[in-house]
Amino acid sequence: MKNIIKYTMITALAVAGTSCTNLDEELKGTLTESITPSNPGVGIKNNVNKAQPNDGLQGAFSVLLNGTATNGGFFAIQEGGTDEAVITQKGGDWFDGGLYIRMHHHEYSPQTWSINGAWTDANNGIFQCNTLLAGTVTAAQRAQLRTLRAYYFWRLLDAFGNVKLYTVPKVDVPQSTRPQVYAFVESELLAAIPDLPSGKQEYGRLNKWGAYALLARLYLNAQVYTGTPQWQKAIDAADQVINSGIYDLSPSYSAVFAPDNVENIEHIFVAPFDESTGQGATWAQMTLHYPSQLTFKLQEQPWNGFSTLEDFYNSYDDNDKRKAANFIAGPQTDVSGNPILDLAYDKGDPDGAPINYTPKINMLAPNASRQAGARFGKFSFKLGQGNNMDNDFPLLRYGEVLLNKAEALARLNGFGDGTALTIVNQIRTRAGATPFGTLTEGQLLAERGRELFVEALRRTDLIRFGAYQKAWWEKPSEGSTHTNLFPIPIEQMQLNNSTGVVYNLTQNPGY
Repeated sequence: MKNIIKYTMITALAVAGTSCTNLDEELKGTLTESITPSNPGVGIKNNVNKAQPNDGLQGAFSVLLNGTATNGGFFAIQEGGTDEAVITQKGGDWFDGGLYIRMHHHEYSPQTWSINGAWTDANNGIFQCNTLLAGTVTAAQRAQLRTLRAYYFWRLLDAFGNVKLYTVPKVDVPQSTRPQVYAFVESELLAAIPDLPSGKQEYGRLNKWGAYALLARLYLNAQVYTGTPQWQKAIDAADQVINSGIYDLSPSYSAVFAPDNVENIEHIFVAPFDESTGQGATWAQMTLHYPSQLTFKLQEQPWNGFSTLEDFYNSYDDNDKRKAANFIAGPQTDVSGNPILDLAYDKGDPDGAPINYTPKINMLAPNASRQAGARFGKFSFKLGQGNNMDNDFPLLRYGEVLLNKAEALARLNGFGDGTALTIVNQIRTRAGATPFGTLTEGQLLAERGRELFVEALRRTDLIRFGAYQKAWWEKPSEGSTHTNLFPIPIEQMQLNNSTGVVYNLTQNPGY
């Protein structure tokens, strides 16, 4: 049966509290299930969920669902403005006062809403941890909360640097320097480890191996945070996780991120998203073009926001399984194999109305093609899903721990270190990619990008490799490194936040 379905576009910024151009799209397609679209998650139709522990800690852990897997908050500032993700201006759509153009150019402002979202989400998580810690908790619960609070403080350390280390609800403290925040995160994790569980973590919770995985990431970035490298400490922390025997590389890369990825063997610490009970993951909505609703029988029309830069897409070998797992590219069809159309397509697009996700994007602004750019497919979609997805988001996973160890070894011993090369090739072998014969710094940065694509680590990696200010597509090189830190949001400079803390903050240099 032929169906003509009319929907009003709901943009990503409507979710984030900022308006975007509203368009009415008329979508045409045959809605049957006689063919499986080319996306790793399609075919998983049932909600896959697991209850989290009834331990009284949910109020603190649930804040992780905010801004972690959508186009605002921490994800937006870690991926937007990097060499792997972009939101183009498609005529009047996704302009929003030039917000995304400025993000791509690293023209950050204290008024940018996604930066404020990242700040408030982390601080709200800290407030929830502090509130619970001020009550009656067991030693094990206290250790969990201190570790979780350290994770929230790590986000602030990485993004903003100079923040307040408040540990008592509604009690103000002086603003700390970035090295002081680093030292606090390290000390909290080390203090919590003895009382954390030593077995496999409960679903959505932390164990001591999660603390060590976070320490490995912290130490890997110590030179950025403090000026003093800690490569051996990064290796030692990574080895704690590796030698625990609890985790391993999943045989299937795509399974790590699929809708049914609950308790994947690679997961160390996750944001446990669920379409009903743990909402906030909106991958399909924030990346797919509007007519792709017909490809996956989505309950609502996507927003046509994020896509991938052509050079990053082409950095994958064709035999690399991660290329097919991470991206949706090429001509698109509905579920019965018929081409899907953009009836409002831009007339300069040589593909015309049929949707074709070309890796090449014609421009950043003002008239980027509405269908240009390979789309995010890593957190794959299931047929008939709503706005909120089931895919758990790995905040810490085994593959990253391996790469962290490899990099620390290479920086400590030189990039000719044989163990570092072996570890990187372990990652590449799982992906079906040709093993490296030698390892260089540039190869390692590229490999981290291919493996950790859209896991909210790319900005951190680019800064550590000294590449964040370099030029890439539609982004000029920068003459200053002040953009390695974001500005403290204007709302926080001027007002008290909802937790009652009076900030009186000093702005980061350059803003």
